[in-house]
Amino acid sequence: MSRIGRLPITIPPNVDVTIDGRHVTVKGPKGTLSRSLHPDMAISQDDGAITVTRPTEQKTHKQLHGLTRTLVNNMVVGVTDGYRKGLEITGVGYRAALNGNRLTLNLGYSHPVEIDPPDGISFELENPTRLAVVGIDKELVGQIAAQVRSTRKPEPYKGKGVRYAGEKIRRKAGKAGKIGAK
Repeated sequence: MSRIGRLPITIPPNVDVTIDGRHVTVKGPKGTLSRSLHPDMAISQDDGAITVTRPTEQKTHKQLHGLTRTLVNNMVVGVTDGYRKGLEITGVGYRAALNGNRLTLNLGYSHPVEIDPPDGISFELENPTRLAVVGIDKELVGQIAAQVRSTRKPEPYKGKGVRYAGEKIRRKAGKAGKIGAK
């Protein structure tokens, strides 16, 4: 049995879950999320908990079991607490600014990079070199954070660029000077 898939998902009191066949809708204080899940997985709700069961012991069903449970759990956590992905900007003159809800990044290019957040995503700025992507959909938060990071990935020599909060960059040694050259 899947160690993750067999765990029940407890539903907080302020969250409403609707299961319509393979379509699951979760409504909570932060918003509403809905998702279509794999048709083979059986999702049932009883006594304030959601359980996911698989029909057979086939390898694909075993793989889908834990995945389906995690996707539904991420929806429940998203509408109650939300998700946040932190980013750090390193480099002389590199900085971020908010214009309304649009993120403007100055990353050493000849032009500023502007990123419009999709629905359900917002940017928060602690200071010009620290920002966060905030939303209720875990998948979308991670995707937008990766998109912001890809505007200037951290380089290994000086470490300049946009990195995730707490990300370690593997540094390389620079060129060694010639010894004894005349």
